[in-house]
Amino acid sequence: MHYTLKESDKDKAEGASGAGALQQKLLESRSIVISGEINQELAQKVITQMILLQSVSNDPIKLYINSQGGHVEAGDTIHDFIKFIRPEVHVIGTGWVASAGITIFLAAKKEHRYSLPNTRFMIHQPLGGVRGQATDIEIEAREIIRMLDRVNKLIADATGQPLEKVKKDTDRNYWMSPAEALDYGIVGKLITHYDELNLD
Repeated sequence: MHYTLKESDKDKAEGASGAGALQQKLLESRSIVISGEINQELAQKVITQMILLQSVSNDPIKLYINSQGGHVEAGDTIHDFIKFIRPEVHVIGTGWVASAGITIFLAAKKEHRYSLPNTRFMIHQPLGGVRGQATDIEIEAREIIRMLDRVNKLIADATGQPLEKVKKDTDRNYWMSPAEALDYGIVGKLITHYDELNLD
């Protein structure tokens, strides 16, 4: 018995094959792309790629970020792995880098944090929508405060800004242009072209 792919199945198969080939080319160029919402599935994919690239060589890895943020712990996972692996990771912000995306962006050394011209950056406090019994709400509220304190310290340490200023700035959505993010210490260098990356 022979099975013939329907056109829709064939298109899906060819699409999957094309996506796989594209992913292979990205890995060969030691490039990783984070685009869209940050969640556990994306975190697993990104850290798997970083581990794979480390197994090949210790040459620098380029990480392109265009994200509105997402799951705090998923962002923390990627942040920690950027610091954990041996290869230096160079992060390039494009589109927008916000919320948990900032956590990932700041994992790289300052001199390895780049912004393209039209990128927007945003820091804020973690969002929480807790329901349930009063005790559960109290527990979750304490955890959100602890998470906010940790994120604020991370931003302060990575940018050189005073912790009290960071606390004030993250009280609401705090948007920055590339130039403002450079002044703040989030970005290390503004670039317009690939050749401006310092990949030595």
